[in-house]
Amino acid sequence: MNHLKVLLLLLLVATFGSGAYAQGSYETLLQMNEEILELANPAMIDGVPDLGSRAIAQQRAALDDFRERLLDINTSSWTVPQQVDYLLVWSKMNDIVFEHMVTQPWSRDPLTYLYQFRRTPYAEVPSTPAERAALAKQLEAVPVIVDNAVANLTQPAGELARLTIFLLDKFDGVGQGEPYRDNPPEGTIGWFEDLCTRLAARGGDLVDDCREATRAARRYRDWLAGSLDGMEASAAIGTDNFNWYLKHVRLLPHTVDDLRAIGKREFHRYRFDYILDRYKNGSLDELELTQSAEQHRQRTREAEAKTRQLVKELGLFTIPDYMPNEFESDVFWSPRAKSDRHFWEELQFRNALNNHIHASIPGHRFDAEIRKRLENPIRRTHGESARAEGWATYLEETLIQAGIADDNPRVRELFYAALIKRGSRFFAEIGMHTGEMTLTEANAYMMDWVPYMEEDLGRYDLVGYLRQPGLGSMYLLGKTQIEQLVSERAFQLGDNFNLGDFHDDFLSRGIIPVTLIRWEMAGLDDEARAVWKDVVGKAFPGDN
Repeated sequence: MNHLKVLLLLLLVATFGSGAYAQGSYETLLQMNEEILELANPAMIDGVPDLGSRAIAQQRAALDDFRERLLDINTSSWTVPQQVDYLLVWSKMNDIVFEHMVTQPWSRDPLTYLYQFRRTPYAEVPSTPAERAALAKQLEAVPVIVDNAVANLTQPAGELARLTIFLLDKFDGVGQGEPYRDNPPEGTIGWFEDLCTRLAARGGDLVDDCREATRAARRYRDWLAGSLDGMEASAAIGTDNFNWYLKHVRLLPHTVDDLRAIGKREFHRYRFDYILDRYKNGSLDELELTQSAEQHRQRTREAEAKTRQLVKELGLFTIPDYMPNEFESDVFWSPRAKSDRHFWEELQFRNALNNHIHASIPGHRFDAEIRKRLENPIRRTHGESARAEGWATYLEETLIQAGIADDNPRVRELFYAALIKRGSRFFAEIGMHTGEMTLTEANAYMMDWVPYMEEDLGRYDLVGYLRQPGLGSMYLLGKTQIEQLVSERAFQLGDNFNLGDFHDDFLSRGIIPVTLIRWEMAGLDDEARAVWKDVVGKAFPGDN
């Protein structure tokens, strides 16, 4: 269903009414959740997202109507979990509203269009008619996407344009999603040239399409480069917009100043832990770097087995029967890493525990397996990074304190190096969005303060934080929220508190803001009240 169809549906509902909508029931909210998920997806024309002015205006009109109907729902008699779900739908809507109000990626962010075709040249040479047809369609879309970019980018940010040019021309040093090459092609344009060469060697009718796509990618690069002088330099959103986003989208009772204070405390605490461990471990041998793919796989499997064993011994949480017997690594072996490692490779190829705990078990992949089995469709379709990244980061410190590296003290240093990196994101992200730092300055700051940090991974991370404000800060913010909730819940339950039961209960509520989990799980509604007032703009349920 495209945006025009969604808009027509909304107008029909508004005009003729509906039993479910008129009642304002919880079933209405479930239906509206599906509606906002559909509305978040851009309309497609021949497989290409339509981000033109007409489509964007239709989406905005639909959002205005959606908000009015959401306000009309009376939740005063609902249960707390249902009222939590009501705020989650507000959050999903406000995320799209924020795009319209502030970030406007269709007109400000050239990366929006690059990412629509960046993976196309990674394709293998097709061997079947269906595969050839699919690749032909992708290649034919590239000139259309570039035409859309040139038409729609009416106010591009210079920082994002320069990053787009860089990725079109250069290998980013991280290689997310690219097929392995000892000497990778230079940027997206290089990958298109590589694909054209591979297609030509096999013959067939896709070579011309590939060359046309390559010319389109070059045209995009040249157009951006030629337009740089007329662009606003910074992609910063400003403090007021950042504060609005934290409250209305992230559902956090925090401001940018709060984030700075939390970040400063956590960042220097982890630097102290790292410095102390390095001091204590000075007489110990440094950890040896992985030398082969097989050794990397073996170390990863050992790390996972060790984690599972500790979790079981301490009863830290339940590992459901449906979980895979083993999880993938989030850092893959590359012979390049023997001499040219990015930050996560520096850590993972010394010891696999930290990253595997954060990204796989009991972190993101484990967490995702639980979420996709939730019966509640609102929570099954909700993702919130303070909760997701906060949980994964909370696990790093929790398992260190629980003894995961007691047999190898040098490993503790890697955990603290990772936590220092996560702490540095507060200052880098906030600095970029308040205009106090450029992306280049933020990257230099992280390289100065974070062990093992280097330019490529820093730039890769910062691109994400510049395009999605709040993402970088949420790792340690969410972690501190979870730690507070553990403390509060233990105080409530006294001798009946069990950390493993807490973790199981916490995970069962979905990847939703910890602010709301705290309200639902512990009955502590002070933060939820503040969020409700800001987001909904009317009395908290049960209040007069």
